[in-house]
Amino acid sequence: MTASRSGELDLSRVRDLGVYGGSFDPVHAGHVHVASSAQRAFALDQVLFVPAARPPHKPGRVLATPEDRRRMLEIALEREPSWSISTLEFERDGPSYTYDTLRELRDRARLSPVAELYFLIGWDNLRGLERWHRAREMLELAQPIVVWRGEEDQRLLAHLRRELGDERFAKLERGLLRIAPAPESSTDLRARLGRGEDPGASLPPGVWEYIRTRGIYGVQGDGER
Repeated sequence: MTASRSGELDLSRVRDLGVYGGSFDPVHAGHVHVASSAQRAFALDQVLFVPAARPPHKPGRVLATPEDRRRMLEIALEREPSWSISTLEFERDGPSYTYDTLRELRDRARLSPVAELYFLIGWDNLRGLERWHRAREMLELAQPIVVWRGEEDQRLLAHLRRELGDERFAKLERGLLRIAPAPESSTDLRARLGRGEDPGASLPPGVWEYIRTRGIYGVQGDGER
């Protein structure tokens, strides 16, 4: 696993790259399961985790520091040689838009011109997808992998077909990936941690110890912040 500033990443030999963006606040077992499932289903050579500096859909929410979120990702991914981390969005001013990240990655990670880009999103993010920053161009840059954990919302799919057009919608539909529901979200985990509960297997090995040591999410810290 390679953790690096985006300008130092060299993915020039990668043919199929999955880009997994999110707050990762904290990274948890559900994130690992999504990445593993997408990599198997779409034969991805590499999965690149891109922690967001300022998620545009979460205005005003205070996140753990970029350094803490990067370090938790490093710990969670250290046993996966085909997974890496880009801090590109930490280095960029303004909101973390998926289109901007996909566009910049091809140059900054030294991707081959023939490399295929994929980006992972959750089913809950489909609502309003047509209003994302440069959404139609984003769908031309990369193949979406849409992770859903329950029943399809046929009305939402019909709406997206009307808004995006048949060609872009067909590309979206090709990326649908059904996986088992996650036991809990990052929001649930932060609440549990704040109540002093042990997260058990919900956190990858080592991440819980890091949170305790750093005193993140209201956890009684073992060391100085």
